[in-house]
Amino acid sequence: MNWIDICSVTDIPLRGARIVKTAVGCVAVFRTSDNEVFATSNRCPHKGGPLSEGIVHGKAVTCPLHNWVFSLETGKAQGPDEGQIATFATQIIEDRVLLDASELATGVAAE
Repeated sequence: MNWIDICSVTDIPLRGARIVKTAVGCVAVFRTSDNEVFATSNRCPHKGGPLSEGIVHGKAVTCPLHNWVFSLETGKAQGPDEGQIATFATQIIEDRVLLDASELATGVAAE
């Protein structure tokens, strides 16, 4: 893996997100109420909603446009909706959030 330092954990709002612009598009980096950090593509596959502006609850995010819910762990839509968003490996070392840049080279991140 090719880890890049993107920010401090506290730079991401609790139950919120931060955008990381990459060569293949924007990645949303989420922080849960338990201080876990997850990274996914920023666009909902339904209507392209900005997931970084969605509501983070548990280990899921709800799209702000049409309320589709996605697992931050697997990227799979929950409930009656079908679809999936890309997920990217993250880790926290000494309060710094690291994102696996090698996964971004695959071109699966949304714009």
